[in-house]
Amino acid sequence: MIQQALEQRLEAERDQLVLWVPVAVGAGAAAWFVLPDPRSWAAVLLLALATASASLAVARGGRTPVLVAVLSLAVATGLTLTWARAERVAAPVLARPTITWVTGRVEQAEPVPARRLTRVTLTVLAWDGEGSAPTRVRINLDAPATPVGLARGATIRLRARLMPPAPPAVPGAYDFARVAWFAGLGATGRGFAPVHVVTPAAAGATDIRAALTRHIEARLAGSAGGIAAALATGDTGAIDEPDAEAMRRAGLAHLLSVSGLHITAAVALVMWLTLRLLALSPRLALTGRLPLVAATAGAVAAIGYTWLTGAQVPTIRSCVAALMVLVALVLGREALTLRLVGAGALVVLLCWPESVVGPSFQLSFAAVTAIIAFHEHPRVSGWFGAHEESRSRALVREAASLLLTGLLVELTLMPIAVYHFHQAGLYGAVANIVAIPLTTFVVMPAEATALLLDAIGAGAPA
Repeated sequence: MIQQALEQRLEAERDQLVLWVPVAVGAGAAAWFVLPDPRSWAAVLLLALATASASLAVARGGRTPVLVAVLSLAVATGLTLTWARAERVAAPVLARPTITWVTGRVEQAEPVPARRLTRVTLTVLAWDGEGSAPTRVRINLDAPATPVGLARGATIRLRARLMPPAPPAVPGAYDFARVAWFAGLGATGRGFAPVHVVTPAAAGATDIRAALTRHIEARLAGSAGGIAAALATGDTGAIDEPDAEAMRRAGLAHLLSVSGLHITAAVALVMWLTLRLLALSPRLALTGRLPLVAATAGAVAAIGYTWLTGAQVPTIRSCVAALMVLVALVLGREALTLRLVGAGALVVLLCWPESVVGPSFQLSFAAVTAIIAFHEHPRVSGWFGAHEESRSRALVREAASLLLTGLLVELTLMPIAVYHFHQAGLYGAVANIVAIPLTTFVVMPAEATALLLDAIGAGAPA
């Protein structure tokens, strides 16, 4: 009787069963972080494989054994991928704090004007300290001590105080040591003047992202320039800490990290411009292929924007989701569905399984899942779908939809925010009603226009 009821339930939910695959992969990846040692990892891996084998062995038709086997294999896949990636990125870690001379090649130099320093990531070439040398280190330099010519590709030598990546301050707090392990960072610290540039960066070598950030910050002073740079390039170094904290308290910090909102705005703007410009030609407009051309232009914009902003994992994740939406539109399929969310999560977990324990992955996928599930509900879609009504009533309906969606997202993300950041609030839903449309339809288009007009020195009004 129980098996029959379960089969009936699975049959009714057959279109949604595939959504549990990324959940199971994520559970396997999370198990690697929760369990203490390789013996425990191996035990869970063998248990998952044994469960899958037993389910297939006793299968006599029906969906239940197949579902159990698939989910068990997905758990094993998530754990195996995480274990393999942890071994693949393994690098020497500094054993104890030390002060030593370091020679290294600059991988990245990030000015942080708000803190009057430059954050430099080095590939270590020579090491005067004791023990194994870390292969990569991150060093903060005071802005006055930053030499001319410090750019990607340069080789520098300096004296620095280095420390092992910091473990959590309390159990369950932010674990920088874990993040540093998967980033290949073996030490962090502070450098002392003078910093010797052994080999300058190659002539003509320019970091477009850094150059664009400097240009924006030169045009707008203080946190205004920092926020504008964050919207364009993802660099938040020029935002003063009081302003950054105010954004966090208002529930608007997501606007400062390049994510789905920014990718969506860029893709939508490019697609709209492409359609409008190409539709000026009657011959092109009558071909019926303009949506395909616009989608291709949007895909190029998404990839280019992701590259410009440093190709961080959250941005890549948003880019993958945007590309999936564009493919669905081209194929004439429903674009925003839970299957899209599941496919995006699966791609991220297969490439970066360690992201499952990070707040960025959890917050973004929880928010998108809540939004889509909420608006797919028949009653909600009936309330906020298309209606024959006046413009004023339509605006009220859209505002109500945005408010309820914002409240739902805040409630969904509250447990995650409390766990990771020890703070949460509900009035961010009200703030986002103003901030999201303003950022999407006013601020970002105006900034894009200003950057284009700056080429001829006319960007100040925008």
